[in-house]
Amino acid sequence: MKKLFVPFCLSLISIGIYGQNLDSIQLRAIYDEVLSNGHCHENLRVLCKEVGNRLSGSANADRAVQWGEALMKSYGFDKVYLQEVIVPRWVRGDREELEILGDKIGFKPEILALGGSVGTEGFIEGKVIEVRSFGELEDMGKEAIEGKIVFYNRPMNPLLINTFHAYGGCVDQRHAGASEAAKYGAIATITRSMTLRNDNIPHTGSMRYAEDAPKIPAVAISTVGAHKLSEALKSDPALNARLNLSCKMEADVVSHNVIGEITGSVHPDKIIAVGGHLDSWDVGEGAHDDGAGVVQSIEVLRIFKSLDNRPKHTLRCILFMNEENGNRGGKTYASLVKSVGEEHIMAFESDRGGFSPRGFSVDGSDEQIQFLKAFESLFEPYNIHVIKKGYGGVDIGPLRDGKICLIGLLPDSQRYFDFHHASTDIWENVNKRELELGAGSMASLIYLVDKYGFNEIPRLNTFKN
Repeated sequence: MKKLFVPFCLSLISIGIYGQNLDSIQLRAIYDEVLSNGHCHENLRVLCKEVGNRLSGSANADRAVQWGEALMKSYGFDKVYLQEVIVPRWVRGDREELEILGDKIGFKPEILALGGSVGTEGFIEGKVIEVRSFGELEDMGKEAIEGKIVFYNRPMNPLLINTFHAYGGCVDQRHAGASEAAKYGAIATITRSMTLRNDNIPHTGSMRYAEDAPKIPAVAISTVGAHKLSEALKSDPALNARLNLSCKMEADVVSHNVIGEITGSVHPDKIIAVGGHLDSWDVGEGAHDDGAGVVQSIEVLRIFKSLDNRPKHTLRCILFMNEENGNRGGKTYASLVKSVGEEHIMAFESDRGGFSPRGFSVDGSDEQIQFLKAFESLFEPYNIHVIKKGYGGVDIGPLRDGKICLIGLLPDSQRYFDFHHASTDIWENVNKRELELGAGSMASLIYLVDKYGFNEIPRLNTFKN
């Protein structure tokens, strides 16, 4: 028996090495295709320059839907169709004015209304109070805050290497700051922009009103403006601010997710999904957030077709609508998936910018993570070195059911918040090669999951070099 066992093991190892060599060749073909014949950078240019920013419910969002549908049809995917989504419609308007007034100081900092904010119906004016936490509001109490304008000035922590962690440490000011201040009688809020850059460019973003507080206007101020206002308050604590906003929320409207598919040859009823969100904020062009993820996801299916690689499972590309201010596209998609009983084995999202890919963030079981880590040696030549437990993404999050593996692309995060939700998020600030490398890494991981499925972990571990 022992004499038979040794040749058998050697045979298994040989088969495993042979399989990995075939996979290495296929990954090389994927990267060669996207780096020599990639379409995603030009597709992003068209989306940014010919469609523009794409706030849910806007005419540009409708044009983006038409663009996505036409593009996927032009690639000859097996199915291309629209999925109706009811989305909010918030309109920025044409007046965004903030003036800081004091006996010896006066200036007009750059601002943007936060997405979802109510307007002012003309100018409102009040004394400015600077805080860095909701706890400070509680300590001050209603008597000190009522009738005043609260200035939130907690910056992103520059000591955190992961800038998404730095963002998470201060974004509550933007999301909930208006309602927290309104509970104590504040009439408006000014919030420091969520960026590590020191410049005059304000960054907008979503905010939500609590049901138990009045709705008050809310704006973002640039980091330079925030510093100047903070310094001015030190020399003149009695500073006033005058604010005028014409933004408003209108009735919900009909929009769509855009979906394209390549039908699986072995398991057509099992889905591997990949996507990004088609909507963006109404400043800039939504290039990194999330035009990059949109064109990368389309590119994944295009690569499969270009290499004549018929997947075993059905590959589905979803361009989600309304991630920025409601996630209704993701919620609608997940609801329909569950209602018809579709089986998804994996969903992959790209929504962290078009920068150099570093790896994958996996919202899945320990077994699924170990399965993916078995491919580390295949990704090493492409500088993909992170495969870890983490967060998949906003749009695919509603699919979570304890079985599906949710994966988020992890690009280098250092420059993302330079452009996030700002007028500088334009096509010119996306590097072609970095964008293509991200698409290649996405297509490669999807190729491997499609080939092996998540049910062959022991065999893969045996074959690992």
